[in-house]
This record gives sequence, C-alpha cells and structure tokens, in this order.
Amino acid sequence: MGLVTVVTWLFTAIVGIYLLYLWLSGGGLRQQATKVTRFPVALIFSHPALAICALACWVAFLLTGNRVLAWAAFGVLAGAALLGFTLFTRWLGAGRHARGAERRLPVLAVLLHGVAGVATFVLVLLTAAVARGQ
Repeated sequence: MGLVTVVTWLFTAIVGIYLLYLWLSGGGLRQQATKVTRFPVALIFSHPALAICALACWVAFLLTGNRVLAWAAFGVLAGAALLGFTLFTRWLGAGRHARGAERRLPVLAVLLHGVAGVATFVLVLLTAAVARGQ
C-alpha cells in the first residue's frame, strides 16, 4: 500500500504543479502588491513545501520501515492538507467574482488535485496505522 500511496501522491503533485504554473503565469505574484489575488504568497508556497517535506518522510519510511517516519509524514501532510483546504475555500469563495490569477484555474484540475490529495491523505493514514516496524 505504501507504493500505491506514492503513485497517488505523485499524481496529486503533478496536477498541483500545473495549477501553480497557471497561477504564476497568470500574474499571481505580480498581483500581490495590488491585492488583486485572494491567495497570499506564503499560503501558495507553504502548501507544496509541506507536501514535499511529507513526501520525503514517506519515502524515508518506505526505505527504512520506521513507523515514526510514517506518522511524521502524516502529521506534515495534515498541515499541507489544511493549507490546501484554505486555498480551496478562497478559490471557491471567489466564484464568478474571481479576480486575478485564480480565474485561470480550471475546475477539473482543482477537483482532481483535491480528490487525489484526500485519497493520498487517507492512504497515508491507513498505511501508517497498520505499519509494522520500529
């Protein structure tokens, strides 16, 4: 189940990179000064940073079998998930009145990223819960 988790994690990351690219190419960073965007820079970059740290813990768990690393990955991923939920609610709250770079984010990509993220979160939890080892 650990490798299936990595596959879902990588799919989630690929869609997330696409969304980040769309936001950046739509002028998301430039719009920070004028407050046109609803996404603060700290939020935009801390969400993937935490997810990458959690993935590193997960890979270390897969290589060593150390349960502490699995739970560390889960804890850090929980933080990334909370930030992702914050981004989603800000994006959703804009709705038809979205301004700036968030207008460029396709609904399908946002939904794929969210559903794959939730699946990854659940898989990490289940795998950490049944993991045997140190």
